[in-house]
Amino acid sequence: MLLAALAAFQYCGVRWLIFGVLFFVPDLSMLGYLGGPRIGAWAYNLAHCYAGPLVLITLGLTTGPFLACGYGMIWCAHIGFDRALGYGLKSPEGFRFTHLGRIGHDKTPAAGS
Repeated sequence: MLLAALAAFQYCGVRWLIFGVLFFVPDLSMLGYLGGPRIGAWAYNLAHCYAGPLVLITLGLTTGPFLACGYGMIWCAHIGFDRALGYGLKSPEGFRFTHLGRIGHDKTPAAGS
């Protein structure tokens, strides 16, 4: 997803400087963890699922302002980057528990290791 979003971004007509400035904006959702693991997981998952960026991309492609499409591609690239690093959607149990498995220093070894 990261590579596809990067390739598609260049056709949206948005400057790469904007890409660099906005790439980590979805990570501001981690501030939700200040309200506890349940609120943190909800905020993080809302910012790290593909529904939001797909709405922006669809709006950009159907209504004409490719700026929305570019923002959606930045968002998709960020999500793809996080998934490539092993950061999945969060569980209300805590930040380390994701749909891709546990993250952090005390992760459980994979079966057969």
